[in-house]
Amino acid sequence: MSTTAHTTQAGFGARITNGVIAGLVGGVVFGMLMAMMGMLPMVGMLIGVENAFVGFLVHLVNSAIIGAIFGVIAWGFADNIAAVLGAGMIYGVAWWVLGALIVMPLWLSVTADPKMFDMVFKVGSDQWMSLMGHVIFGLIAAGVLYGLRRRVRS
Repeated sequence: MSTTAHTTQAGFGARITNGVIAGLVGGVVFGMLMAMMGMLPMVGMLIGVENAFVGFLVHLVNSAIIGAIFGVIAWGFADNIAAVLGAGMIYGVAWWVLGALIVMPLWLSVTADPKMFDMVFKVGSDQWMSLMGHVIFGLIAAGVLYGLRRRVRS
């Protein structure tokens, strides 16, 4: 078997695995920021448990999934630091819009408080802080993916 064939066969699994690792590292940092802002109990409410520890676990599961998706998308250019960091920032902003401005308020309107429905696409100081956290997540996940990708190539 040639090196090219081996790399191609292992590629998808490596993309997912390394993306999960990158997402978890970014998620831990973002989770610490969320803890300092007192936002983790609200994340726990996504599964009906208003608790910071549960919120952190929910956040890490989301981070792993979002990281896996990023790994699949960005693996092909993750050895280019500028490209992957730019993609990480854009990815963080995209998840801020999708997750924080749409999915989370809609989901919380079902699991916690029907009035959360009114928060869809509402941007206040908490949402701007969330944007900062999502961008930091994207940059860290991208930086970790860059390091993992370069390690695989070596």
